[in-house]
Amino acid sequence: LWNRWAVRLGLATLALTLAFALLGCSRKTKVRVQTTEEEAPRMASTVSMADPLSQPQLVSGFHSIEESSWRWTARQFVIMLRPPVGAAEKGAVLKMQLTVPDALIDKLQTVSLSASINGHAFPAETYTKPGKYTYQRDVEASLLAGEATKVEFQLDKAMPPGGGGDVRELGIVARSIGLEPK
Repeated sequence: LWNRWAVRLGLATLALTLAFALLGCSRKTKVRVQTTEEEAPRMASTVSMADPLSQPQLVSGFHSIEESSWRWTARQFVIMLRPPVGAAEKGAVLKMQLTVPDALIDKLQTVSLSASINGHAFPAETYTKPGKYTYQRDVEASLLAGEATKVEFQLDKAMPPGGGGDVRELGIVARSIGLEPK
């Protein structure tokens, strides 16, 4: 009788010791968070054309990434942007970093870029020389209510599909487009 009781007591003590040892273990566990199909990535306020993850925000008129840094646009192109924090009260600044290529100026002499948000048209900017430019416009707070803002851009002209099998209409080179806080 005494032996059975001692064995049971020993087993119970061993079980409790192991349980407390496991609870007291301070192992660091790495947790990986993955986006599932049900969870869309958060929309960005500024989109780099070099980022392949930005593709869902490029609604229309953008060609594939080139040289891992930029994209050609068509004559009309549309992007969805998340207004920055506070934009519904203070407004924001629409900024597009772009390049007007030599080939475009050689063929068309000038090109004008304009934008609109929710039917509000912003003044066009005309480019007569190749180079890097920033198209920048103040955006009123009333145009930035909601989770996403559709920004429509338009060029007055673009290069039609060319020879060599390129079937794309080519406008300007986009590097980034965004809404920045005021």
